[in-house]
Amino acid sequence: QVQLVESGGGLVQAGGSLRLSCAASGIQFSLNGMNWYRQAPGNQRELVAAITGGGTTNYVDSVKGRFTISGDFVKNTAYLQMHSLKPEDTGVYYCQTSRNWREYWGQGSQVTVSS
Repeated sequence: QVQLVESGGGLVQAGGSLRLSCAASGIQFSLNGMNWYRQAPGNQRELVAAITGGGTTNYVDSVKGRFTISGDFVKNTAYLQMHSLKPEDTGVYYCQTSRNWREYWGQGSQVTVSS
């Protein structure tokens, strides 16, 4: 059974930092990669950052230079380190991976950035 368990969300002032974690079980994200999405109220879910099994990373332009996606393949845990947070970064953040055309999602972590 595949499970993705997130932790690390919260409330932070603009300019602050947070780190999200996504612990995977039943799947090796070193083989499948991991993505972080976010969904702001009234908006569609958007892909924020991605890491492949080989360690290649990609980011949406709005977070480049501020967010870093990484993974600990031994712990089978992915991270999203967020710095210089802005109110527009507010939303629910989800980790996501896929295997055999099936998607798996974390439960979501609320990130709220106050101005």
